[in-house]
Amino acid sequence: MEILVADDDLASVKLMTFLLEDAGYKVIKAYDAAGVLQAVEQHSPDLVLLDVTMPKINGFDICRQIRRTSEVPVIFVTGNSQLQDRVTGLQIGGDDYLVKPFEPAELLARVEAVLRRRNSEMLTPVARITQGPLTLDPIEHTVVFSNGRSVILTPIEFRLLYYMMQNSGRVLSASQILSKVWGYDYEGESNLVAVYVRRLRAKIEPENEAPRHIITVRNLGYKFVV
Repeated sequence: MEILVADDDLASVKLMTFLLEDAGYKVIKAYDAAGVLQAVEQHSPDLVLLDVTMPKINGFDICRQIRRTSEVPVIFVTGNSQLQDRVTGLQIGGDDYLVKPFEPAELLARVEAVLRRRNSEMLTPVARITQGPLTLDPIEHTVVFSNGRSVILTPIEFRLLYYMMQNSGRVLSASQILSKVWGYDYEGESNLVAVYVRRLRAKIEPENEAPRHIITVRNLGYKFVV
């Protein structure tokens, strides 16, 4: 598999390249926005590791441009540890957010998890599913309401809602959701679930602060109710 490493810090590029090539991946390198977009178009990599503090155009804006034409998974790898940066990275289409400095094993685990999710048939729903007034269309990546209104979902939003609707009425813990939707085999980064639950509620709930379908079960997790 090919992984695009995009960072203007030569030392970081060298380190990540060594780790990834040692693990058996082919690495493509880019050092600015133009190089990233060109590499995505020409090489169609399986994954992009993208620094946020890129020169001239930051990583968030680069990701927005990538998302106009590609659903390639993006992991932000950056020294920015503020919660708002993490939330922004996820909201604009990032699949994960890894803060520097990191342990080599953690980088490889994140990469493996995202690639496993991308290639897992279980996480690529192919059949329509209906629960109450909501129908998920896996072809259009939309949720269709009984009144005919439809809303487009991102791939992760779609997988999350699909998994919850498949388990309607059942309480799902953050770790269960991370495992099935994000592909993580370990505890961690549970704020990913909270961020995407908020995003889904904003799209499908009549009242975001009084959800009818995606319910928080205190200290346990979330459940979908009809």
